[in-house]
Amino acid sequence: MTPYLIRNVSVVGAAPTDLLIRDGVVAETGAGLTAPDATVLDGTGLVALPGLVDLHTHLREPGREDAETVESGSRAAALGGYTAVCAMANTSPVADTAGVVEQVWRLGREAGLVDVQPIGAVTVGLAGERLAELGAMADSAARVRIFSDDGHCVADPKLMRRALEYVKAFDGIIAQHAEEPRLTEGAQMHEGEVSTRLGLTGWPAVAEEAIIARDVLLAEHVGSRLHVCHVSTAGSVEVLRQAKARGVRVTAEVTPHHLLLTDVKAETYDPVYKVNPPLRTDTDIAALRAALAEGVIDVVATDHAPHAVEDKECEWAYARPGMLGLETALSIALDVLGPEWDLIAERMSRTPARIAGLDGHGVDPAPGVPANLTLVDPAARRVIEPAELASRSRNTPYARMTLPGRIVATFLRGEPTVLDGKAVK
Repeated sequence: MTPYLIRNVSVVGAAPTDLLIRDGVVAETGAGLTAPDATVLDGTGLVALPGLVDLHTHLREPGREDAETVESGSRAAALGGYTAVCAMANTSPVADTAGVVEQVWRLGREAGLVDVQPIGAVTVGLAGERLAELGAMADSAARVRIFSDDGHCVADPKLMRRALEYVKAFDGIIAQHAEEPRLTEGAQMHEGEVSTRLGLTGWPAVAEEAIIARDVLLAEHVGSRLHVCHVSTAGSVEVLRQAKARGVRVTAEVTPHHLLLTDVKAETYDPVYKVNPPLRTDTDIAALRAALAEGVIDVVATDHAPHAVEDKECEWAYARPGMLGLETALSIALDVLGPEWDLIAERMSRTPARIAGLDGHGVDPAPGVPANLTLVDPAARRVIEPAELASRSRNTPYARMTLPGRIVATFLRGEPTVLDGKAVK
């Protein structure tokens, strides 16, 4: 394993120092380090962060390899500064058995670009009718600890309670896609002034907020861990704030696109802006940003959702919801939060790693720590060109936008997966 000496780099925004990476760990830090056998990287002007961790990634394999594979999604993640991603269960077949989650886990290990941690389905086939093999998935080689029917809400409160009770035995987490389906039937975008003007069926904020309110009460009653996926409304923030004040074991995520883009984008009828939950309003964005800074929302998660061309380049009503996110998430965080490096590290690495129980990830570079880290050039600005993305899909809402920050290098246990902004393999 080649040792690397990174000179004059700022660790999470601190004063510049040197980092020596050897045998998979950060061996030394300090000014003026020497290592004749090491490959030297100039870190002047760069910031070293703990490798980013994504709690919400769709890798599509098995079943939709035309849109993404574990390997292509892992490469996109590494280029985005990630060292670990949690792969959602809505594959084909659904990741609702030990066999499927182990397949995804092994594909991640074979790719070797990021640690791929599968998320298991809560219900068989995501159908919301009976629990999947939660215990078998937890005991598998993949050691699943998070379960989600993302894309579908576990709408039955009795089934949701049973799921929360079941995973409590091994300190697991139910990650809920909060959407009351009876309130969103036929919905095409956020319900509000823009949907009324465009004549599109609206997805009301209360459909999200009602499920979150119900589920925090269930989690409180059971004493189990609940995670709320892709929070998108100001009302949801208030429900979460109250629940946390009561000591409910709830965490929550927000996506980059819900921090930046609004429902006004639907006026273009460009299906790239169709997402679930939908883009909301300026008021919601302001509440989400404040909640992220405050810690009411715990993490930024990409909800990276690649789609094949035929599933996006069609009429709005028929387009699949979802956007790419892995290669642009840190840039959006910089755009929204500014160079608040400790906050970015907390929301995009430390906390998601802690929620997912990913040992060795989410730890700031320091002597003896596994060398899972990323180097960022905060002064760089780049134009997002869809054709240059590593994902097999092209459905990015940031096409031809100029965004701040550039990932210069990513290391997974001391091995570079990205150098000089390019994938190593």
